[in-house]
Amino acid sequence: MSELASLRGATVVVTGSAGFIGSHLTERLVAEGAKVRAVVHYNSQGTWGWLDSVPAETRAALDVRLGDVRDAEWVSETCRDARAVFHLAALIAIPHSYVAPRSVVETNVVGTLNVLEAARRWGISRVVHTSTSEVYGTPAELPIRETHPLNAQSPYAASKVAADQLALSYQKSFGVPVVVLRPFNTYGPRQSARAVLPAMLTQLLAGKKEIKLGRLDTRRDLTFVSDTVDGFVRAAVTPGIEGETIQLGTGTPYSIEELFTMSCRVTGVDAKVITDERRLRPDASEVLVLQSDPAVAGARLGWSARTSLEEGLRRTCDFLRQNLGSYKPNELHL
Repeated sequence: MSELASLRGATVVVTGSAGFIGSHLTERLVAEGAKVRAVVHYNSQGTWGWLDSVPAETRAALDVRLGDVRDAEWVSETCRDARAVFHLAALIAIPHSYVAPRSVVETNVVGTLNVLEAARRWGISRVVHTSTSEVYGTPAELPIRETHPLNAQSPYAASKVAADQLALSYQKSFGVPVVVLRPFNTYGPRQSARAVLPAMLTQLLAGKKEIKLGRLDTRRDLTFVSDTVDGFVRAAVTPGIEGETIQLGTGTPYSIEELFTMSCRVTGVDAKVITDERRLRPDASEVLVLQSDPAVAGARLGWSARTSLEEGLRRTCDFLRQNLGSYKPNELHL
């Protein structure tokens, strides 16, 4: 039986549905028979972000709502009669949070407050709130477990700590059935070139021999997007996990230098790295290593990452090769 059997035919809301992970999650939910109310940030062109590129039959099944999660009344009406809400809407670019911290806080914290208030008002059965491994900062011990102290080292990370704690407080204070999912570094098709893997892959695929990157010694725990989406699905329907925080990661970190070597192999391009100062964080803000402990996800959700890094890189590379015109390898994406 599909793990989405209890959501089949039910209305679910996905905030951030036009984005990288959100668009993949929206596709998965439609495929499993849920009625998806897709929240897309309002824009004057009426575009749906990455949802514009999904198959026509998927788009036809969506109830797309253009708006802004910072608008409490709009969020409340959008969540009316929904059974579950997947809350992914956020400003996630760490460099952007250095120059525009207020907008990051308003979207990530106030937007989360509006979703929680809507869930409280309408008696929604499950809210899956999206966290980030950045809330840990550079860890005191490895692997990082859910109980590790939180240590925000950027305005973005601080906004996510606040949003996470707000979500958990609503479960304790009002009984809102919240689950906090904490993905480590998700990658795959549709990821923005502000992230390190598409940044290096798009430059390599464009034929560049000098690849502009930041630090090479930092290490990250990378999960392919379809595996991350599977964790979201399981978090929506697994009983008895309200009020819990669960990490999604592989447990194996790779340095940026190792990722570059693998990316050169996958693309078949021989290149070297040159440092791009714009991609360097302030020293005290840099997170040196992120390595999850997937034990809780395995025990509570029956989840584990199934896609190898090599296979995930090849699939990501195939997508980028076919869509390179949508990316600008010469520009820094914040």
